[in-house]
Amino acid sequence: MKDYAQVIPYQVIKQIDQVENEVPKGVELIQAPEIWSKTKGKDITVAILDTGCEADHPDLKDRVINGKNFTDDDNSDPDIFKDHAGHGTHVAGTIAASNNDAGVSGVAPEANLLIVKVLNKNGSGQYDWIINGINFAIEQKVDIISMSLGGPNDNAKLHDAIKKAVNNNILVVCAAGNEGDGDHSTDEFAYPGSYNEVISVGAIDLKRRSSDFSNSNNEIDLVTPGENILSTYLDGKYAKLSGTSMSAPHVSGALALIKNLANDYFARNLSEPELYAQLIKRTVPLGFSPMLEGNGLLYLTAPKYLTKIFDQELKSSIMKSL
Repeated sequence: MKDYAQVIPYQVIKQIDQVENEVPKGVELIQAPEIWSKTKGKDITVAILDTGCEADHPDLKDRVINGKNFTDDDNSDPDIFKDHAGHGTHVAGTIAASNNDAGVSGVAPEANLLIVKVLNKNGSGQYDWIINGINFAIEQKVDIISMSLGGPNDNAKLHDAIKKAVNNNILVVCAAGNEGDGDHSTDEFAYPGSYNEVISVGAIDLKRRSSDFSNSNNEIDLVTPGENILSTYLDGKYAKLSGTSMSAPHVSGALALIKNLANDYFARNLSEPELYAQLIKRTVPLGFSPMLEGNGLLYLTAPKYLTKIFDQELKSSIMKSL
């Protein structure tokens, strides 16, 4: 049995030297910009368990608050959490790239990022690294843990660490995995994405079509864009990547916005189950099997949209009865 996990397989579609103040299409599709007048995720901290991060990237330098290396990269120096692969930097940009009139904007452009390097330059990580990374995130009292990593095997100690995080009211978001065959009747499981305690995120393309590579199983919670996703990359550059690795950070960023909105509305700190309910409240079914899409597409303005439809239907019904 393998004693390590890896980045969820992904594809680099295109590297781009420079981007001029762009809101990526995936960020637009989930309606994040429609929420920014109310919140941009300020004071919410997202721990990214990944390959590290290029913390001095122009779009990320104001977002990264700290980090720690748990891998064998850079002589295992815990203070060097540099990204040698690009995956973690891309994930970070989707979650919280600054809305700074240059480059790209993330879903929650004022959220804080805690970089927890648990995968090395080869994209691999021992389960102990990941477990220690989760425990570190818990100690740092983060709000959200984002993991675009996985393996084929259930690991009891990893599962226990995730349960501990959730019991500490931390939302744990995971990529569903890229072993899909496009057939909703077959199951593909990757861990930790298949644990019931996590929020498992599948992928669609930018035209709202289910991605053939996206895992299907009864633990999928929702879907977000995961194909041709533009975000930050190495050497201060940008890239378009595809995979459920790119879908999960859309949800992590969205939860930063939702947590601010919900806590303000209810005038208290909501629990992890309550925040999960607020997330699912903001989904719209796309018509695919629940094994592929779970509750549907993350759509942050869904409550307002559905209320408008209900009001229109009610008005139409009343007019017909007159």
